[in-house]
Amino acid sequence: MKKTVLYLVILLNFSGVLAQDTFKTMFYNLLNFPLQEPANARLNELEIILTDYQPDLFMVCELNNSSGANTILSMMQQSINTNYQMANFVSNTSDDNIGDQNDLQNLIYYDSSKFTLESQTEIGTLFRDFNHYVLKLNTVNQTSNPIILNVIVCHLKASSGSDNEQLRLQMAQDLTSYLNGFSSSEYFLLAGDFNVYSNSEPAFQEFIDTNNNITFVDPANRIGNWHNNVSFVDVFTQSTRTTTSLGGSSGGFDDRFDFIMTSTSLDNNTELKFVPNSYQVFGNNNNSNCWNSAINSTDCSGALFSQTIRESLHNFSDHLPVTLTIETNQSFLSTPEVTFIQPTFEIVGTNMVSTTIDIKINKQPTFATNINIYNTLGQMVTSIPINDKTITVDISYLSEGIYYISLPNVNVQPLKFVKVH
Repeated sequence: MKKTVLYLVILLNFSGVLAQDTFKTMFYNLLNFPLQEPANARLNELEIILTDYQPDLFMVCELNNSSGANTILSMMQQSINTNYQMANFVSNTSDDNIGDQNDLQNLIYYDSSKFTLESQTEIGTLFRDFNHYVLKLNTVNQTSNPIILNVIVCHLKASSGSDNEQLRLQMAQDLTSYLNGFSSSEYFLLAGDFNVYSNSEPAFQEFIDTNNNITFVDPANRIGNWHNNVSFVDVFTQSTRTTTSLGGSSGGFDDRFDFIMTSTSLDNNTELKFVPNSYQVFGNNNNSNCWNSAINSTDCSGALFSQTIRESLHNFSDHLPVTLTIETNQSFLSTPEVTFIQPTFEIVGTNMVSTTIDIKINKQPTFATNINIYNTLGQMVTSIPINDKTITVDISYLSEGIYYISLPNVNVQPLKFVKVH
């Protein structure tokens, strides 16, 4: 009998260990998308970035309009995951007497197989809205034990100086007042471009004030005087550039402006918590030589992020994204099985290639005798005869970037590959 009880205890404990899931979050300042040109080329760069990380929750600021919002959603659904959805796009509702900011919006995209958007609210300030999104995790026990994650996305007033610091503080205080209506045990993420230069700035102190109803913590645990301080290069997010030709800031890598913070309730809570050491600045190799350099320079090289990814980050925005993994002790609902339909043709192996690419022909097309490769401008760069079931194509001479493989006169989805070093 004792052995039976012991076996049951072990089995229950083991089941508890298995019954857990994680999801990946990312915040990104999109730098005036899509009004900052060239929008189409920038979208291709964003596709490379998101395909690499594949966030379950993607939080953004500096989105200009609903057209840009829908363009990003379409790209994510077609290229990464058909389950992606977005919240309602809402223009800034705050009083903008200190500057026209109605073309800079916040938004979230999310994997609808893992989350349900329950509601969204705009929190007005003197400058720009905080956007509050309420997500329910689609877990097995969501009816009896629902888990709600509150997501707040923000973009505080930019620029240095005491006047701007006070404006950022007023915005932070408006959020504090709003959060007084919630239980301190509720789960919150606060993601945004804070535009703060040091942890001593009053706005940042407002966020971490332990007297607040909801107190935020830094999962990276990298509190300090960040501006131009090489000791904090691992959490720097701006600027990715040293040139003015692409828009945005061009001062090189020397500031920590972008954050994902969590409420204290997400710090080591069994039901929902951030994974220790999972906070990361995506594209930042923690290379001290990167200080005041462009992110695509050799000064910023390292083992974590390749030259290709850093080129895309450099070309898309003057900010780097920040990422954080969240863990729950519940299990997400399993996704339905999908019947696999063999495609007409496919890439063998990875679609990140440098010298050659192998293309497998599964069904001999009736009306196509060649495979064509196009660049993102729609220009055909080469045409290869279909003379075997597997074709090896030399692409070593092509420039780095995204290319598409198509079968002329055949109604099939083109294949995409990325030429890298």
